[in-house]
Amino acid sequence: MARKVMVIGSGGREHAIVWALKNKSIDIDQIYVVPGNAGMANDAICVALDPLNFRELISFAKEKQIDLTIVGPERPLAEGIVDAFEEAGLAIFGPSKSAARLEASKVWSKEIMKKYNIPTAESSVFFDYNEALAFVRSLKDFPVVIKADGLAAGKGVFIAGSLEEAEDALDKIMREKVFGASGERIVIEEYLEGEEASVIAVTDGQYILPFPSSQDHKAIYDGDKGPNTGGMGAYSSAPVIDYDLSKEIETNILRPLVEGLKNEGIVYKGVVYAGLMITKDGPKVLEFNVRFGDPEAQVIIPRFKGDFYDLLYASVEGKLNSQSVNWDSQQCVCVVLASKGYPGAYEKGKPITGLDSLDDEVLIFHAGTALDNQGRLVTNGGRVLGISALGRDLLEAKTKAYRAVEKIDFDGKYFRTDIADKGLRRLGLFSG
Repeated sequence: MARKVMVIGSGGREHAIVWALKNKSIDIDQIYVVPGNAGMANDAICVALDPLNFRELISFAKEKQIDLTIVGPERPLAEGIVDAFEEAGLAIFGPSKSAARLEASKVWSKEIMKKYNIPTAESSVFFDYNEALAFVRSLKDFPVVIKADGLAAGKGVFIAGSLEEAEDALDKIMREKVFGASGERIVIEEYLEGEEASVIAVTDGQYILPFPSSQDHKAIYDGDKGPNTGGMGAYSSAPVIDYDLSKEIETNILRPLVEGLKNEGIVYKGVVYAGLMITKDGPKVLEFNVRFGDPEAQVIIPRFKGDFYDLLYASVEGKLNSQSVNWDSQQCVCVVLASKGYPGAYEKGKPITGLDSLDDEVLIFHAGTALDNQGRLVTNGGRVLGISALGRDLLEAKTKAYRAVEKIDFDGKYFRTDIADKGLRRLGLFSG
């Protein structure tokens, strides 16, 4: 039976989802994406609706007889899109509003982790700026981590290496309110030393299906320097997580989370994303997210072997244990091309060239792109494109990705040159 699917979102993650539905699912009749971007138009119909106007989305889904809606970004989930669709009798992939608090409130997330003995950093919560300021001034050791409580597009976390940097972070979050209401309360936590990695899984509230590990590169500059972004690249698998460690993460982090939420009366369905620090004392949770990572999705989804639609629909139906999933043994690297100035101010409307010179060895996932009034592909965001490549090993995947990066051009193009180097060093394939 032909199926119709609607994807909510407009970034590289959503393009990867659309690509998987087209290339890794059977019997898909039509894919709609709301609102989508210029690069998705070849694979889906872009619909100019507001992802936060649930009434319009539900009306559209009923009109088009959508079989499944897949939510990409966190904000619609945090505002209750899943609850609204389910009340309307529509199938939708993602966690409920109560479950999405796991990402929408770092304070609540910390409470859940503490209650169910999920390893994480020691932390304190502050509602008052002066109390938070007094606390950081009392600290003898830095760095310390300061987090805005709510959603901040991946940019609400500050690693303060000194008292001056801590005071500046508090000013930005709690006084200047650069993240809006997310700065009404903050979490200050110990700085964990180790190597970061991401473990993403799909769950139906009972069964958990972990995906291969990955590693994001959040900082804007090489060597993890500069301010955090939404992510400048990723690779999968992350060698810092071996088989035994992946089982430990599933046993001590993912399962206690899903079972703990069930104990709270929350049946968690959808993606659970554990951002981890692999410390000398084992893996500890930096944060939980409630959707596919971006750009982690662009390196994990290409490795998926199976029917992508069936996997997600099984989560919705509570039948994930019926799914048999395999993964491509090839490794994958994604390099993000960004606009000059990102994550600060940047210009839009810069023509993009070189995409037609690329071969089938790479996948191009559009994020901030649009068509101008002359029909040219132009930049339309901070993160513009994600260039993903598969290879027999990380080195081959990285080489293919950067070979493609050099062929693409737009005014102000910026990218990190060290994506996957941590993994390559760990594997003994790179010594730089």
